[in-house]
Amino acid sequence: MAALVPAYALARYTGAARRILIACKERRRRDVAPFLGRVLAAGLTALPSGGPRASPWCLVPAPSRRIASRVRGGPHVQRIATEAARLTGAYVAPALVLKGGRDAVGLSRAERTANLEGRLRFAAAGRPPPGTRVVVVDDVITTGVTSAACVTALKNAGVPVVAVLALLATV
Repeated sequence: MAALVPAYALARYTGAARRILIACKERRRRDVAPFLGRVLAAGLTALPSGGPRASPWCLVPAPSRRIASRVRGGPHVQRIATEAARLTGAYVAPALVLKGGRDAVGLSRAERTANLEGRLRFAAAGRPPPGTRVVVVDDVITTGVTSAACVTALKNAGVPVVAVLALLATV
């Protein structure tokens, strides 16, 4: 299990928030990503800042399976993070890659853990710049398994993470 870092979600996975995210994620509505990026940017600026001399933020998007990304028209979390970074001056570092596995919808916590085992990897080419405050960004926190796996993969690569920030959470 990952060393604990604070995890934040900006809304519950219900109602209009759920429908907007599904439009972006599953229905290829790329025009929704800038709106979600603005929401993520607002959430980022609300995180504990560390004072006026704090280092810049670096957003590490939680990766999707390659096939899911292809079907969805690209890596939607990275697209949203890129918009948030544009608005806040943060960096985006695609430092994680997910190889294989199956869709996590409907999987229990134990099944999600097994599904990620050995499949989530650090990509050195996407390493966050030194001296940045690294935040793992995801679309939905369901069980917390993906967030924990992302934090662990980064920690194992020598990249400290200060928080997880998701648009939505199911709990």
